[in-house]
Amino acid sequence: MNTSITQILKIKYPIIQAPMFLVSNTVMVIEAMKGGIAGCIPALNYRTLDALRRSIKELKAAKVEGGSYGYNLIVNKSNIKYKEQLRVICEEGCDFIITSLGSPEETIKQAHKAGIKVFCDVVDLKFAKKVEALGADAAIAVNNEAGGHRGDLSPEDLIKLLKDNLSIPVISAGGVGCKVDIDEMLSYGADGVSVGSPFIASLEAGVTQEYKQACVDYGAEDIVMTERISGTPCTVINTPYVQKTGTKQTWLESVLNKNRKLKKWVKMIRFSIGMKATEKAAKKATYKTVWVAGPSIEHTTSILPTKAIVDKLTI
Repeated sequence: MNTSITQILKIKYPIIQAPMFLVSNTVMVIEAMKGGIAGCIPALNYRTLDALRRSIKELKAAKVEGGSYGYNLIVNKSNIKYKEQLRVICEEGCDFIITSLGSPEETIKQAHKAGIKVFCDVVDLKFAKKVEALGADAAIAVNNEAGGHRGDLSPEDLIKLLKDNLSIPVISAGGVGCKVDIDEMLSYGADGVSVGSPFIASLEAGVTQEYKQACVDYGAEDIVMTERISGTPCTVINTPYVQKTGTKQTWLESVLNKNRKLKKWVKMIRFSIGMKATEKAAKKATYKTVWVAGPSIEHTTSILPTKAIVDKLTI
């Protein structure tokens, strides 16, 4: 499993524990590093800049040989904290930043000054070429089997398309729940993989026992797309509550999202509402349950320590 990603991040296995809103935390990442992989946390998991700064210091102190750590930044206007989060991360330092949902230009510029690598989420060749031109260190190919906000292309099609047209490494995101899946992604040409959903059902994950157990009890066929969280299609577990509320935008949301003048503001409001709804579901067991996950939970059969999940992916 020696690839360009293991060399760039100085990790044993070409695996990134994907950043997951509310799920990821420092304990998970520390255990991931001990297992020889990289771990990543969304900066938005921290309400304050001081909390974000403390988490970086904690990971820096706990870093072990063969592991690495990074942070995910939402880089569009919906994240009003973005620039300050970037500043703190660059001041404190980390191994890498993953950018999502916007232009990574400023992040790449500032991160590279601080000696931090930048990997950018992309769903097609058009945006992949853009981030490569901006100086991204790798493209994260978000395919149609990813959890949360996913792409439209299959893992094989997206990996091969990007590998044929880019000179930077390609990390595949989506559809990995076991070692066989990783071997398959690498056989398509991927330089590494980003794995999220299997780690939801870890002992260290910062969500409810009910959310973790849902990842055990439900499978790939129970994953559906909903527009009700952020206005952008997102994969969730098809719980009774999701079935009751439906997965399509209301007529009013649809009309507002089509209005050019209002679209940006509606998106920001929906993003904020969606984050709060997801936080409530993740932190408190309720019949109003919206649990984000991908089809790779098919391979999740029990709640395990993070290190044991890493072992399942690598041995």
